[in-house]
Amino acid sequence: MLLLLCVAVFSSAGFASEMNQTSKLLAESGEQCSACDFREHSKQMRLHSIKSQILSILRLEQAPNISRDMIRQLLPKAPPLTQLLDQYDPRVEDEDHATTETIITMATKPNPVDEDELSSCCLFSLSPKIQPKNLLSAQLWVHLRPADMVTTVFLQISRLKPGKEGNNTRVRVRSLKIDTDAGAGSWQSIDIKSLLQAWLRQPETNYGIEINAYDSKGEDLAVTSAEPGEEGLQPFIVVKILDSPKRSRRDSGLNCDEESAETRCCRYPLTVDFEEFGWDWIIAPKRYRANYCSGECEFMHLQQYPHMSPINMLYFNRKEQIIYGKIPSMVVDHCGCS
Repeated sequence: MLLLLCVAVFSSAGFASEMNQTSKLLAESGEQCSACDFREHSKQMRLHSIKSQILSILRLEQAPNISRDMIRQLLPKAPPLTQLLDQYDPRVEDEDHATTETIITMATKPNPVDEDELSSCCLFSLSPKIQPKNLLSAQLWVHLRPADMVTTVFLQISRLKPGKEGNNTRVRVRSLKIDTDAGAGSWQSIDIKSLLQAWLRQPETNYGIEINAYDSKGEDLAVTSAEPGEEGLQPFIVVKILDSPKRSRRDSGLNCDEESAETRCCRYPLTVDFEEFGWDWIIAPKRYRANYCSGECEFMHLQQYPHMSPINMLYFNRKEQIIYGKIPSMVVDHCGCS
């Protein structure tokens, strides 16, 4: 009896070419391998597909070249990120409801305008994912250096604008009065949603902002660049956007373990370890249960499109922005024949 190979097929049409390549590789391996080690080839093809799929989803030609040392310098030592990591859960509980995506963008130095540099800080490159219709919140986080005495700090956020005849202007958008203790640095957050909406409506007006935090002596305590010993303390913004749901069908199927003698199409456990890939740019999860399909379908049955569910992922993109969002089709939930 003629048998068909059971393979995992992504539900998204965007991965058709990747699946054609995977099917070809599986077919070639099927000719060269005996039944005893075909399952190992199915597993390797699944790992190959996952790597290609992640890069395709994130529109990356290759993995970002970010080392562990760079990550230690780039990761903000701040409450929003530590809270994300403490509460991190790779599962997406309900695909049928809208979820949120968090984008963390570090400050960079603004470009000179009319040969007159507006300020040494701070410019934020906005992800094209952020649109006025899906913007939920935007917070600017600023770290204050420790003061040598109990003091009151006046934190000021000014929007930068080029003026006429080279006279650059600063328009104050937020001010905070903060009482601080001696010898202790602190993180402060400021709501900048309205400022971000203005930038989204007119992107050409985004020349950055100026951040100052003067104490009673007139000393500026705001950390606006990564000086020696202040890595991870530079300003950043945390933007939350709404991610629309995509409905999908859930089914049951045959589940097996690595010791199973099952020859029919079956779902097998597979743990993906990103550290083994050398992908340090993925902050979390470092590993997750992906699963894979292997086995045979009888001739009168066709390969079925198995349900594949998403996971939450925290990662650096190629612009060194930190993204926390949903990555689709990462877990095989069902394998079977029609």
